[in-house]
Amino acid sequence: MTGARGAGVVFEDPIDSVDPSVSCSACDAVCCRLTVVLMPEDRVPGHLTTRTEHGLEVMARDEEGWCVAVDQNRMCCSIYEQRPAICRKFAMGSAYCRDERKTYREQVASGIPLTLRDG
Repeated sequence: MTGARGAGVVFEDPIDSVDPSVSCSACDAVCCRLTVVLMPEDRVPGHLTTRTEHGLEVMARDEEGWCVAVDQNRMCCSIYEQRPAICRKFAMGSAYCRDERKTYREQVASGIPLTLRDG
């Protein structure tokens, strides 16, 4: 597999295995609960960010673990045009996307609450 690694996440090149049958409209927005590490070139409004105990600047999350940029009424990113680079690189239907969705489905089926991953 070819790809870039950032903040412990592997992003596939577009030519790698993306499953075109995977759709965001049939998902519980699992990716919107992952830790989003911000890069210096990201231009996210400061009130939507926080710092981890290790000093990394990340997207803040609400009390239920959702990225604070998610518009809960429309289930979409409220800062889509300004979204962080890591969000722009996250490929719907990629192996990473499918793995996160699988883990989430298994946890829900087992009655295990979603585990938040800190940066």
